[in-house]
Amino acid sequence: MIPIRDDTPRYSTPAVTYFLIALNLVVFLFELSLPPAARNTLMFQFGFVPSHITGLLGGVPTSSVGGAFVPIFSSMFLHASWLHLIANMWVLWIFGDNIEDYLGHFRYLLFYLLSGLGAAVVHTALNLGSSVPSVGASGAIAGVMGAYFVLYPRARVLTIGFFIGWFPAWIVLGYWFLVQFLSGTATRVAYSNETGGVAFWAHVGGFITGIVLVKLIPARVRQYRYGTW
Repeated sequence: MIPIRDDTPRYSTPAVTYFLIALNLVVFLFELSLPPAARNTLMFQFGFVPSHITGLLGGVPTSSVGGAFVPIFSSMFLHASWLHLIANMWVLWIFGDNIEDYLGHFRYLLFYLLSGLGAAVVHTALNLGSSVPSVGASGAIAGVMGAYFVLYPRARVLTIGFFIGWFPAWIVLGYWFLVQFLSGTATRVAYSNETGGVAFWAHVGGFITGIVLVKLIPARVRQYRYGTW
């Protein structure tokens, strides 16, 4: 089920969402400007590698402290292909504006980064020895989807794919989460930690983190011409 649009209105300009989309695009264009060897180095240096974290925590470091922890956040702005970038930014475009509208700009940015952090924690916990770098904004965006799942479960989302039409958000996002969980479980059973591909557990972790955070972070006070509510 590929989301096309939703019907939830927003009441403010989603400046942070626009900024995140633009920043991801600029970083990806920078990636494309690099020769293949340099781009590969960039991915390994700033992509998130679970074994760098577990190595430090276990007393057998394979990188510096900065080299282990900075990629938790830098990896959120790297993408492997145009399709990877477009798919992530499209979902952020659809659901991010409403979460930013609900939380306010600064809280939304904090929420986004913490969702990405939660995604990295779960990905690491389920891939302790992996030395494969993970890149992409999907963990943080999964947090946005988790928040939308909680805040706007009855909103309608237009989707295409196996099913075409308007569906409640709880069905669209719940189905997506179930696919990520089952895919992560199947991949973990079938392959070793060194397998690349989609970081399903990062998606699961980001989604759950978003659900928790949106219940903890207070909504902004909305300012209107005739008062507040």
